[in-house]
Amino acid sequence: MFLRKFFKLDESGSTITREIVGGVTTYMTCAYILFVQPAVLSVTGMDFGAVMVATALS
Repeated sequence: MFLRKFFKLDESGSTITREIVGGVTTYMTCAYILFVQPAVLSVTGMDFGAVMVATALS
């Protein structure tokens, strides 16, 4: 299959399913922290919008 050859999945001992699960997990983690961190820090008095922009940029 093209994806296996292009990304050399067999050489690294991975599978297409494992790579998709890893990508979805990474995406969900980023989406989660983008909203949770500003919510937590806004309780301490920091501006929610400013913390969200700083989190997104970092």
